Formats: sequence, structure tokens, C-alpha cells
Amino acid sequence: MSAQIGVTGLAVMGANLARNLARNGYTVALHNRSVEKTDALLAKHGDEGEFIRTESLQELVDSLEKPRRVLIMVKAGAPVDSVIEQLEPLLEFGDIIIDAGNSHYEDTRRREAALAEKNLHFVGVGVSGGEEGALLGPSIMPGGSRESYDSLGPMLEKISAKYNGEACCRWIGTDGAGHFVKMVHNGIEYADMQVIGEAYDVLRTAAGIEPAEQAKIFNEWNTGTLSSFLIEITAEVLAHTDERTGKPFVDVVVDSAGQKGTGRWTVVSALELGSPTSGIAESVFARGLSSQRGQRELAQGILEGHEGTVELPEGFVEDVRLALYASKLVSYAQGIDMLTAAATEYGWDLKLDEIASLWRAGCIIRAELLDDIMKAYAGDERPANLLLAPAFAESIARAVPAWRRVVATAVQLGIPVPVFSSSLAYYDGLRRKRLPAALTQGLRDLFGAHTYNRVDAEGTFHTLWGEDRSEVEAVDTH
Repeated sequence: MSAQIGVTGLAVMGANLARNLARNGYTVALHNRSVEKTDALLAKHGDEGEFIRTESLQELVDSLEKPRRVLIMVKAGAPVDSVIEQLEPLLEFGDIIIDAGNSHYEDTRRREAALAEKNLHFVGVGVSGGEEGALLGPSIMPGGSRESYDSLGPMLEKISAKYNGEACCRWIGTDGAGHFVKMVHNGIEYADMQVIGEAYDVLRTAAGIEPAEQAKIFNEWNTGTLSSFLIEITAEVLAHTDERTGKPFVDVVVDSAGQKGTGRWTVVSALELGSPTSGIAESVFARGLSSQRGQRELAQGILEGHEGTVELPEGFVEDVRLALYASKLVSYAQGIDMLTAAATEYGWDLKLDEIASLWRAGCIIRAELLDDIMKAYAGDERPANLLLAPAFAESIARAVPAWRRVVATAVQLGIPVPVFSSSLAYYDGLRRKRLPAALTQGLRDLFGAHTYNRVDAEGTFHTLWGEDRSEVEAVDTH
């Protein structure tokens, strides 16, 4: 018996993907550095499909039909390179190595180029949905060559999540495109969770609404335009009571949020691309601040807030809903803008409507509004920015007054709302006729002769600040 695919690395994600493949009718060869994990999986789930037990990478490779497909599920970074180094001499022309972990897209581009020189395919696959998604159907974002997708794609599509019968899996683009899109997905996820947290904080601190009551509010919001997986599970978490103390669960959890690194990668990559992802960046910084518990404890006894008192407007809960919706839209807009910038930089033909379609089921940021995002990018006239699509421009315009009230209320009460406020600033910056960047350019020209452009003339100019302050046309030295 030969296997259609091999999986090496049988921690929870790897084991669940292997089980998903077997459940869908594929024979799966199993390998793990410690054979005990392989045997434990077979003992517990061996009846779910056809598995082949192997004890070495050589056995794994020998058990596979050609072209061989080997899926790596180990920790990102050096462990992936180590497995590739061991696998490469065992494989032949046209075989495919698949990395379905959260690898950095630049690593994926490097690995793909190196293996292509040896006539091997390397496919970086973004997988979203967590442990449950890996088993029951994740959102899958594969990169690599089109040729490799022709061989691997049908298998990935079969095990992926389905939205109205449509597979949440498409070929994204060459080399690191799949992992890049997954990284941006995670950046949007960071911002999405942060704005939900800010909405919770404002409702509790400003309006005095306790978690159990907020759970009902979030459940109601989940039936409208905010309908999404994260809103759904927010209601579940807020409704949960700690068994040990009888307190709301959120009150017994330490208020320090961890991170695995993909949000940080998104922000660094956005800076390199010159793509303004301020909401995503603030969500990463908010997690960082939450983790500085020592400084925060000191500050509580030293720093004054001078908070005022605010009379909440009627319908404040609806205001918060609208502010949450608008901020959520901005996070998607910034993420999609980053995808557009990366497509230009790396020569990827990213189909934004298809990418949005992959996020409608299986993944963490699945949401009702993704249908509308798909429609916005499906036609010939794609908006330059998601917020400029007619449907979203109208809906966010209706939310702006409420958005401003919520941010103003939070500021007056000393409630930090970094993503609510930075998203509003992004929106205002996008729509303003003039920005203070004109002054910035003037300052740069004065201290560093960095030049500037004029609104009333073509060309690049410099003012002779240290002389007679006359203006000269700058010479292009490039």
C-alpha cells in the first residue's frame, strides 16, 4: 500500500491535518521524530482512515506514491529548515514539500527558490482555523508554483472548510504568497480582537454593563452586520462564570495578552512596504503594553488620569456597535491595502475577491461582511481602498458620528481605545483635503535638504534656508 501524502510532525495541528486527510479518503503516511506520538495517534484514531506507520524520513518517503507529497508540521524557523535538509536528498524530480506551519513568508520565498534549483517543489501553505479547523476543515491559503497546485490543490480543497459548498482553498500565488496572505489574515485577527476588547471595556467602564449582560448584547450583535466567529465566541467567553470563585471568567484571567509573532511580522512588513496599517499596529502594541505588568502596577500609583464625568448619550450601546463595525472595516481595509502593496512589490497576482472568499469559513476572522468585500473586488472596477467601495463608504459614513462619540467618551473617562481611535484617525486622514505632511516636508527640507514638490508647479524644489531663502529646482542625482 502506498500513501498519497505524508505528514511529519504530529503535534496537535499536524495530527489533526493527518486525520482530516484520512477522513477524506486519502492514505496518509505518518512520521514523527518520537515514534511514541505516531503510535499514540494510531492507537486513538487509527480507525478514522488508512494510515501507514513509519519510523524514519526514509521510510516515509519510500511509502509515498509519485510525485511525492510531504507535509511538514513543525515549529517555524530553524526546525523547518532542518527537516527540509533531511528530506531533500531523499526526494526526486517533481516531488513536493509542503510547509503548513506559520512560517515567515520571506523564509518561504528563500526555501522555494533553493529547492526549485534542485527541481523540487516547495509550497508554503497558510492554514487558519486552529486545532478544530485543522480537523474539521480549515481555511487554506497555498502558495508555490501553479504546477505544484495542480497536483496538491484537489487534496487541499477536499479537506478545507466549505462555504455554501464552495471550498475555502485557492491557489494564492507564487513562492511566499500563501504565507504572506495568512500573515495578513492574522494581523487583521489581532486588530479584530483588540477592537472587540475595547468595545467590552467601554461598555463596562463607561456604561456599567457587566459581562453576563454584555454576552446578551454580543449575541444580538452576532445576528446583524457584525456577525462573525469572533463576536460569537466573545459572547460565549463573557457568559462564562468561573467555577472556583463564582466570578465572571474575564475577571479571574490575568489581563496580559500573549502573541506568537504573526501580528508583529505583519506590522514590520507593512512598514517595509510603506503600507499604513495603524489599527493592526496598535493592536500589537496593545498586547505589548498589557504584558508590561510591572510598569503598569507602578504607574497605577504614580500617574494621574484626571478623568472627567460624562453623561452618556441615549443609545450608547448602539454607538459602541457602530464604532466597532467601523473600526473592524478599517482593519480589513488596511490588511487588503497591504496585500495590494505586496502584490506590486513581489509580482504576485493576488485576486482579492478570491482571498476574501477563503476567509468566509474555517478561519478565525470569518465574518458576514466578507461576502460584501468579495463583491467589492469581484468587478472590473476595483476600489483603490475598501472604504471607497460604495457600499462600505455609505455604511461607514452612517457610523462616523457614533464612532466620534465613543472615542471622545473613552478619552474623557481615561479608557484606552488605541484601535478605535487610530482607525478613526486613519479614516479622517484618508478623507482630508490637506494633511500636515506639507509642514513635515518643509522641516525635512530645512534640516536635511530633502526637497519638496509644489502644488502649483511640476518638478522638485529646495529652499536655500541658510542663504537668501530663495527657491531652486533640485537636480535629480539618481
